[in-house]
Amino acid sequence: MTKEELPSRSLTIDNINPNVKTAKYAVRGELAIKSEAYRSQLAKGEGKDLPFDSVISANIGNPQQLDQKPITFFRQVASLVENPLLLEKEDVLINALDYKPDVIARAKKLLKDVKSVGAYSQSQGSPGIRQSVAEFIERRDGYPADAQSIYLCGGASAGVNALLSVICATPKTGVLVPIPQYPLYTATLALLNAKVVPYYLEEESGWSTNVDGMREALKKAKDEGIDVRAVVVINPGNPTGGSLGAKDIESVLELVAEEKLVMMADEVYQTNIFEGKFHSFKKGLRDLQKSDKNKNGKFDNVELASLHSISKGMVGECGHRGGFYEMVGFDEKVVEQIYKFVSIMLCPPVVGQCLVELMVNPPKEGEPSYELYKKEYDTIFNNLHERAMALYKAFEEMEGVECQTPQGSLYLYPTINLPQKAIEAAKEKGKGGDEFYCMQLLDATGICIVPGAGFGQKEGTLHFRTTFLAPGTDWVSRITDFHKKFLDEYR
Repeated sequence: MTKEELPSRSLTIDNINPNVKTAKYAVRGELAIKSEAYRSQLAKGEGKDLPFDSVISANIGNPQQLDQKPITFFRQVASLVENPLLLEKEDVLINALDYKPDVIARAKKLLKDVKSVGAYSQSQGSPGIRQSVAEFIERRDGYPADAQSIYLCGGASAGVNALLSVICATPKTGVLVPIPQYPLYTATLALLNAKVVPYYLEEESGWSTNVDGMREALKKAKDEGIDVRAVVVINPGNPTGGSLGAKDIESVLELVAEEKLVMMADEVYQTNIFEGKFHSFKKGLRDLQKSDKNKNGKFDNVELASLHSISKGMVGECGHRGGFYEMVGFDEKVVEQIYKFVSIMLCPPVVGQCLVELMVNPPKEGEPSYELYKKEYDTIFNNLHERAMALYKAFEEMEGVECQTPQGSLYLYPTINLPQKAIEAAKEKGKGGDEFYCMQLLDATGICIVPGAGFGQKEGTLHFRTTFLAPGTDWVSRITDFHKKFLDEYR
């Protein structure tokens, strides 16, 4: 081999880990990259020829990027744990900067727990913060929770990665994943060289979970030699916004118990509920364990991991990377291996851990910070609901668009029925109809959404996912105006 023929670098696209190349993560894919390029153009004053003057990033649930204001109590406490020297000037904090006494007391309590946010915590997370999480779960569900069964993590995504990394033992390991789904799950399983076992949610009934469909998917996978170990449920749903009732949860848990599957409950949107109320899988499991259905101990050893995060809800602190998962029913020796896995990463961000504590233990009625906290929390919730309804009503009026009513989470996931001429134009560009539509929308309006192909959809259907986080509702008219022109062009 001559010098010219020798590879110039050790790594090439042909010799890197093939599982990384297989993984896909649409919410930060081609459309998101192009939208950021447009944003950069506008910031530099170079976008004068663009048909829009701002970019709306409706592709990802990133509240504070879209002007959702941080909750004052959370940020004030965070400022004090980051810079404890401020606590030496309590009079200035209270009299000049409007810090309340409970803010100062909470910062001192957290610093007592963690010592310093610049220090490593225990691998599992600070014991004091885990105890607060346990008390929150007990208040929420009416059943005890053990701090030793709670793991703090760098956002729920880190918890998903830890759990799936331990569950997925061979290339034949399978995990039941809802379709449509948040692509974290398919991407992580691709990285782990494990099998996605898809089960389809029912769009016509508010994106509910069809347990019969789950059973069929499970049987098909087993017939193909796949060792199905776990099932994922996202409730409220991402990207669908669907919210499960207690009976739906009970049906899934019955399947889990019968088939000896690990139940992974992604519950990061549990406070984003617009219809009904949130039902946790932990409560559903404990209710079943107490019921007549458990006379033979059917539910005694169900393995449940439920996840929550500071990134969503009304908190929206995505960048601080805080979350937790609770594990119940797991074998002690398996738990030891999960502990070892998280120990390799040392610990989750300690400021993120502190914000988890604030989320699960916010100001209570009668405390100095409560009034402002409640006002900010309710304002964020009401604004989200208002924007969700504005988008929903717009989709209802758009020709060829069908959308389920907003139930929860931060998203709508409408069906779009495109003219054949648009499908053919998409094929000419090597794209699916939904990808083509979303790219045309971005180029015409500056609004970045994600095609349904990035989340999975039934064959023969097209969707897109949009958040309703952007401030105001004026930008909705950008979508409706575009849609009419698009259909007129491709009829």
